[in-house]
Amino acid sequence: MRALYSLLMWLLQPLLRRKLARRGRQEPGYLVAVEERFGVYAQPALPDDGRTIWVHAVSLGETRAAAVLLAVLREQWPQLRLVLTHGTATGRAEGASLLREGDTQVWQPWDTPQAVQRFLAHFRPRLGVLLETEVWPNLAAGCVRAGVPLVLANARLSEKSLHQARRLAWLSVPVYRSLAAVWAQTQDDATRLASLGAPVQGVFGNLKFDATPDAALQERGRAWRAALARPVVMFASSREGEEAEWLLCLRQAGAAAREVQWLIVPRHPQRFDEVAALIGAQGHTVARRSQWGAQPSLVDLSADVWLGDTLGEMALYYGMSDVALLGGSFAPLGGQNLIEAAACGCPVLMGPHTFNFDEAASLALEAGAALRCADMAGAVAAALALVQQPGRQQTMARAASRFAQAHRGAAERTCRALGAYLG
Repeated sequence: MRALYSLLMWLLQPLLRRKLARRGRQEPGYLVAVEERFGVYAQPALPDDGRTIWVHAVSLGETRAAAVLLAVLREQWPQLRLVLTHGTATGRAEGASLLREGDTQVWQPWDTPQAVQRFLAHFRPRLGVLLETEVWPNLAAGCVRAGVPLVLANARLSEKSLHQARRLAWLSVPVYRSLAAVWAQTQDDATRLASLGAPVQGVFGNLKFDATPDAALQERGRAWRAALARPVVMFASSREGEEAEWLLCLRQAGAAAREVQWLIVPRHPQRFDEVAALIGAQGHTVARRSQWGAQPSLVDLSADVWLGDTLGEMALYYGMSDVALLGGSFAPLGGQNLIEAAACGCPVLMGPHTFNFDEAASLALEAGAALRCADMAGAVAAALALVQQPGRQQTMARAASRFAQAHRGAAERTCRALGAYLG
């Protein structure tokens, strides 16, 4: 069956090239080093000296988790050489800052036996670490053949993903069984992964709790909010379809919505222009963060909506905000991660769909760091009510900080487990 899968992946290669060309028109990062995806590298081959560790972080969120883990790994094994792979342009852009002298950054190989074999032969990793959810059949099989232990760290598997994996059990179960070790974020994740045959060896928590937000960015955000002298409500990591619903709710809220400053940060950077046009089409003035420079002008401060159209500044945006609406949770998309908001002391209002981060959402609710709303209209109303109650807002902000602090430690636990493979 895997041979049929491999044939399909081989036949899909021309479509992948076409897709990359289309995406590259919006995000030029997808046009960088395209041949790496097929196992052709400009970088010199690495020696088989046991110093190379391969970490795969498919996109932006996984790369941020990788940053936390790598910081601890380098303290314990300063001699390690890193090969960092990604699947998205945002992940690769974020990952560039994690490299040190001697490290390499390339695209994840397309999942054909040939590309995987060339990748492993070229970089000769001692160990492969996949982060969160990225498990591919030929990649796993290739590591088994090459004698490279492949582990899944910070692992998560939603109920929806479990159902999908079970429908393709002939393909997914052998892949999970072939892993050397799996360390899950939550007990529910562990149970679901184990049901597919994964060798779950521990429940370590979420690496993202160990990330420390940039204090300078947070402070700058707070200063800008103080200069504004009115509350700021952020729609964080908004997804397609949610922005139109949010704008409709603002119109329905009327004068009350105009008493606060709205800030929106779309989840995907290729949609920045689209979201700006959508907001403008509704008659709102827009001030884009990318055009502010060192600080917002008087014109920027008077705009109806601020658009956070930069990468790497979420700590700034959360620092600016009194409360945040959680993107991806108002449509059936599973929600985005609320951990960074909590670490920045920003209360969160969630919609009904948080299945990608069920335990983190539940724990945040229990801690008083977040509120659950039935829909977008309820979240907008709750945000407007909360910013009119400074005492309640500050109580939730303190609860958010305590919640984030209480769940740290996953990086150290993962690092100790990796020690069995690194010596």
